[in-house]
This record gives sequence, structure tokens and C-alpha cells, in this order.
Amino acid sequence: MSKLLYINTFGCQMNVYDSERIEGSLKKLGYTVTSLLESADLVIANTCAIRAKAEQKAFSFLGRLAKIKRKKPELIVGVGGCVAQQQGREILRRMPHVDLVFGTHALGRLSSAVQKIEKNRCRIVDIDMSETVADEKAAPAGLPAEGIAKFVTIMQGCDNYCSYCVVPHVRGREASRHPDDILNEIKMLVDGGVKEVTLLGQNVNSYGIKEGLCSFAGLLSMINRVNGLSRIRFTTSHPKDLSDDLIEAFGDLEKLCRHIHLPVQSGSNRVLKRMNRKYTREAYMQKVRRLRARCPQIAITSDIIVGFPGETTTDAEDTLDLMRRVRFDSLFAFNYSDRPSAPSRKFSGKVAAHEKNKRLQRVLAAQAVITADIHAGMVGKTEPVLIEGYSKLQETEKGKPTGGGRQWSGRTSCNKIVNFDIDGPGRTTGDVIGRTVPIKIEKALSHSLWGTWCRDADTGPTTKGENCYAA
Repeated sequence: MSKLLYINTFGCQMNVYDSERIEGSLKKLGYTVTSLLESADLVIANTCAIRAKAEQKAFSFLGRLAKIKRKKPELIVGVGGCVAQQQGREILRRMPHVDLVFGTHALGRLSSAVQKIEKNRCRIVDIDMSETVADEKAAPAGLPAEGIAKFVTIMQGCDNYCSYCVVPHVRGREASRHPDDILNEIKMLVDGGVKEVTLLGQNVNSYGIKEGLCSFAGLLSMINRVNGLSRIRFTTSHPKDLSDDLIEAFGDLEKLCRHIHLPVQSGSNRVLKRMNRKYTREAYMQKVRRLRARCPQIAITSDIIVGFPGETTTDAEDTLDLMRRVRFDSLFAFNYSDRPSAPSRKFSGKVAAHEKNKRLQRVLAAQAVITADIHAGMVGKTEPVLIEGYSKLQETEKGKPTGGGRQWSGRTSCNKIVNFDIDGPGRTTGDVIGRTVPIKIEKALSHSLWGTWCRDADTGPTTKGENCYAA
């Protein structure tokens, strides 16, 4: 008899990938995923600890489950991910309705833990970190291959120990998967209809170095040769490890998308030093110049932490100055928050909450102007767009252009979301999703673009030369 599984995923792309592994692992126990929380026999919160807000959201969700479990005592409640790794048995003490706590290295043991709980109605904590991502071979049996774009973890953990970050403490030290195992997983996904993969790691730029495997640029070259794959993306890159070979790859590999996420975190050298980032603003901007020299069309996105301990108004201005000089296509900006195990929680010079909020609003406002200008500059251009599915925009959304046909959505190589209409007969879900088609950009919106399918230029399932390879 089928049992129902509800997974609530918090945080980064790696947690999304891990949730798919959880789904695949539990499928063999008879579980199928449901979108109805109240119907579930097993609920798992896959948590994130990178910021205080993400952790608070996870505990708020878990708190709501107590009421459901009182009505449904046989419900199994599990907590996975970084908060589970960080707090372990404390979660069981804090939340008596939780049955299972499993850490970031315990996914391979999850199904056996669930079986034990089903049989014995016991409570289990598994935060052993002896098993690493390097032990994984091809994707676990049952890993969902549906969809056009999928994540693939190539490494786990981090050796950089930035002073604000908990990743080395909850994900462990760097460990890379063997390239053969990564390639086998990607081929399996492509056989299931996947056209684009995003390679995941806390610092993909250092892939394979500890294990003596190929370089990250070498891995990209291997993946570039996988038949049936249209696009390759990756995240995240530590600026200090951005190599010449990787920069060259943006000009050499036709499937590598012209987008890089390169977190800068601050534009102040003094703050970067306190963060233990191991690069200067000058070194960062030099790498940006080299990327744009090799691939003029490249989109560069970033992360910024606002209000790091000791950050002055001058430091904050340095960050705004760097943003204006680099002109990021978009960025994720957050107020600094103390995290357990991170050295910066003991730093002096904490910035008041109201001041952090004020600085954050300035960053967001400055970036909105830059993004709007970049989007406006794309109007009139024709971009290859990989169609991912129906548009999430509604016809009632204020200011959105509408057409007479079905509204679809996809992304350009430089990671811009493009929405457009498909009018006329003969266009169905089956022959549209997964195609890379030329879209003429007609209008720039704040977070996306609107365009028209240029049918006369349609080249079918792929569009050669969409990346810097053809420049």
C-alpha cells in the first residue's frame, strides 16, 4: 500500500538536490510524494542554517506539525539538512513530536532509519559525518529525472572557513565525487529528458584538487561532450579560486551558459579581511574584467552581506561603489546574522538592526537601478531561450503585456527569465518544453523579460552558438 511523503525544502539548491535524493531513497519503501501536508504519513523538513531567518522558518514549520501529530499520532516527523546536523539531539529535546533527526551526511542511511521507526516507533538521531558525497556513485535508484533542468551535486563541504559561515561545520570538509559517477548521473538525467544541468558545490572552483581528480574546467569539458545535453550551469564559485582555465572555458565550451555567480560579500578590503575571504576588491574586479574580456556577453551575479561586524559607513559605501563599477546583473543581499560555530559571532562592532536595514535598502535600491538598465538594454535583441514550462505570471499582474495564446517561460543562457506567448495551432506541451528557441525581447520588467517567438529563425531543439563560443 502506498504511503505519502511530504517534503518541505528550505535554503539552497543543494537542499533541493538532497530532497530529490530523499524522495528517491524513500520510494523503495513505498512512499510517494504528496503536496497535501495533512495527508502525509511521513513529513520531512530539509533545513538550512546559513542564515538565522532560514532556521527560524524551519522551526516555525516544525512547530505547526505538533498540532497535526496530536490528531494523527502515527505520523512520522523527520528533520534533515544543516540545522539537523548543527543541533542534533537538541531538536528531539526541544520538539517531542519529532521522531527523526538526520544530518547532511546521513542520506544514504535514511531509508533504514525510517524502517526502524515504522517498526519500533523509536526516535533516532543520525548526525555521523563519516559518509561523504565522494562515496556516492551514480544517482540513487528512484531519483526523479523529470523536468528540463536539474541539479547535480559534484562536491560537498568547504575548506575555506569564512568567519561568518557555518558550512564547514554542518557540511564538513571538501570532498569531490569522481567524474565518472557525475557523468553517469548526468547521462541518466539526459536519458530521462533533461536538457540543462546545474553543477552544485560550496566551491566548485576547487573541485577535484584534494583527491587528485581532474580540474573543474576539465570536468566541464567532459560534460560538454554528453550527447543530448543542451546547457551547463554551475554554482557557487569562490573568487579566490577562479582559475584561468575556467575563465577560458566560457569561450571554449559551447554548452556552458554565459553566466557566473561570483559572491563578493563586501566591497571593502577591511571587511573582506575580517571575513577571511582571502581576496581584495581589486583582485575581484580584475577577475571580472578577465571574464568579460573572454566572454563579453557574460552575466555576473553575486552575494552581499550587509552590516558585518565592524562595518562602517565608509565600508558600506565601498560596497555600493564596487556594485556600480562591476554592474552585477542581479544579486542576493542579506543582513548579517550571527550563526553558531561561526567565529564572527564573537566579533566586536556589531551593527544595529535599524542601521543594517537602512544599508540593505540602499544596496537593493542601487541594484534595482542597475538591473533595470541591463534589462532595458536587452530590448530589441533576440535571445535563445530554453523553454521550461508555463509562465508563472498571471494575466492580471499589473503592467504585464498579454497576448492571445498560451504563456510560457524559459531562461536565456545568461540566466534571464523570459516569458512569452505561443499563438496559433500545433504548439502543445509535448513539442515546446525542452526546446531552445529564438525569442525577441519586447519589454523589460523588474525581474524578468517579455518577448515574442521569432518563428522564421526557429532552429528546433537547440540553438548553436548561443554562448560565448560563437562570439
